[in-house]
Amino acid sequence: MPSRAPARQVTKKAEQTADRTDPWPTALRILTRRDYSRAELRQRLVDKGFDQTRIDEALQRCLDLGYLNDARYALNRATSLMTQGRAVGLRILLDLQQHGISKELACQTLDKAREDCDEELLLASLLKRRFPDFNYSLAPVKERRRVVHFLQRRGFTIGCIMDQLTRKGFESHDENR
Repeated sequence: MPSRAPARQVTKKAEQTADRTDPWPTALRILTRRDYSRAELRQRLVDKGFDQTRIDEALQRCLDLGYLNDARYALNRATSLMTQGRAVGLRILLDLQQHGISKELACQTLDKAREDCDEELLLASLLKRRFPDFNYSLAPVKERRRVVHFLQRRGFTIGCIMDQLTRKGFESHDENR
């Protein structure tokens, strides 16, 4: 009886090594979790040790079947980042390029995402959610810098930030009267 257990383990190891030559099942398994850009999926397969030519074949098969689409991935990522308030503008461009999207496609995607999301409303809601009691005109300089830098790291322009902060300050003064 004990002699069968090692035989089964050897069989499983043999099946695993046979599976290691074909990246197609691994690519499918990776894509079932979430959407990836072509460059990200390629890197994941390279990290797993597959042959470059086999990776190219698997990626082409994914493209042909519609499982892999950089434009779809970029648009989903950009709108997700914008609606969550995690990034806008240049920050989205940099994020998309970091995930393997070309600069041209990233710019086109950002334009489409801006059609769906209004950056001023997004900034106003982010300020209301993250800094509900913040008043720019009454805040100390250190606190002003902290809030402005936080918003700049999200990708908002300084002009848009200052317009929103000063507008919010005027609105709170009007409510107090």
